[in-house]
Amino acid sequence: MLDTRRYRMVVTSGLDYVRTGAQVDDRLRLWLKEDPKNYDVAAFAEGRNEIARGVTLDHDSATGTAGAYGRWRLRETLPGGTWQTTLLIRQAGDDPTRVQLDVEHLPDDPDVLPVPAKTPRLARSLLGVLDARDGLADVTAEPQVIEAEDVEAVVDELCDESRRLPIVVASTPYGIDFETWLEDTVDPLVRPLAGLAVLYALAPEAEVGFNRVLEYHRVYGGGVRTYLPGFDPAWPADGQRHRVMSRQVITENPARARRILAQLPQRLAARTPLPAELDSVPVMRTRARNDSHAPELERLRVENEALLEILEEAGREQRVRADEIRDLKHELRKAEDNETLLIAEYDEQYRELHEARAQLLSVRKRLVVIGAGEAAYTPVATTDDVPESFEEILGRIDELSHLHFTGSSKVTLELDAQAYGSSWVRMTWDALLALRDFAEEATAGRAGCDFKQWCSDAPAGVRTISPRKVVRDESKSVKSNAGWRRERTFPVPEQVDPARKVFMGAHIRIGGGNTIAPRLHYYDGARAEHGIYIGYIGPHLTNTLT
Repeated sequence: MLDTRRYRMVVTSGLDYVRTGAQVDDRLRLWLKEDPKNYDVAAFAEGRNEIARGVTLDHDSATGTAGAYGRWRLRETLPGGTWQTTLLIRQAGDDPTRVQLDVEHLPDDPDVLPVPAKTPRLARSLLGVLDARDGLADVTAEPQVIEAEDVEAVVDELCDESRRLPIVVASTPYGIDFETWLEDTVDPLVRPLAGLAVLYALAPEAEVGFNRVLEYHRVYGGGVRTYLPGFDPAWPADGQRHRVMSRQVITENPARARRILAQLPQRLAARTPLPAELDSVPVMRTRARNDSHAPELERLRVENEALLEILEEAGREQRVRADEIRDLKHELRKAEDNETLLIAEYDEQYRELHEARAQLLSVRKRLVVIGAGEAAYTPVATTDDVPESFEEILGRIDELSHLHFTGSSKVTLELDAQAYGSSWVRMTWDALLALRDFAEEATAGRAGCDFKQWCSDAPAGVRTISPRKVVRDESKSVKSNAGWRRERTFPVPEQVDPARKVFMGAHIRIGGGNTIAPRLHYYDGARAEHGIYIGYIGPHLTNTLT
């Protein structure tokens, strides 16, 4: 799976092109002079500027009928690779000026993964002077407070079809001072999101009005909700796409909460196609500037060294781009496979729904015939209390008799940030309930088959899932690969296996819909004595397609 390692900010400047360029130039100089950089920034010239040993600043610009652009590219060579920061301003036609900031690591070793880029201080500095916007919304480094009179405007921003960025709204716990919660909890939580999302803190007096308007997309009690583009406040099902992080997750482990909250905006920023005007800017090709006063031989030597350095840098960047293309091709293949599975699952679920509706209609008709028409059409309250997040699943899994979770809670919790809806949560819970019912029958000696066969032939009244979702074992190629086999080996108690770990090839396909394709791996080899062990709930593990 392609990891999100690049930082990317794309915003619209509220200033014209000339003033944007002046502010960018000024903030870039200040950033380069800050500790620990302390670079020489006496002059920025076209071409290559060597501002420190192993540090170059390339600059190019153009103005023409297609508009204008200015670009700066900083390359800092350090042990293990080069950190590259690219800052671009672009104005085309009558459109407003766009600003793009990218930070990424280019490893020296092609077999080494790039180091994930953190949100740079330069991004926060730029947001402070550019009057940056995304569609109707202001993009700021710190959360803006939503007062009661601001609710209507914020709802308009949420519904804005032109917005590219997610909007993150933090609420306040009941009985907690708003300013204290904002300063001590919300500000540190959303700090990595500068330039990646529109940030809001919902004032307590605005909460009732906000949640009244957004009946299906509420946020309250200290929770934080991430509202994705394509927002539809009138559609109940749309609420599943916009994930909520609870106060408990935020306060129990703030560092982990900060990382999880940032994952989705980071991934969207890196993968959302660039606006056309930014995408049309030509590839940067700079050369070292000539020193006309140097001797010819010395000038040629310096130029040759500079060109060799540029060629090496280009090769390093090309390797990174090739890796990205390869990973994207793998993800495309997985997505196509997932699409095929989803179509099959949709057909199966639609058939089951059609049969259930036909059966319900038949039962209602019979009830009417025997004089129980009122009972036939009285809504039945459901007793199912379905979890709303993987966090809640982990908190309740101990309630399920004969099921034991031995996997990594960290990996499972991160699914909350990677999911676009709650279907994965519901599918996981359904699978766990079915495994529980199977385990109860197995420990009682009433299940003489494995889980897949059980789902095909189970008696009425017990939980099952589609047997198509259950895979009895991994393929031969996966089991024979030492690394892949190790990934699927999970802890169990000593009474189950003296080695305290077993290979769990049996798994359940939780869902598709994107490249995460979650899986639940389990071990039922000791089900009659000890129940079933869940060793893993998380993204699809490595195989021939990943």
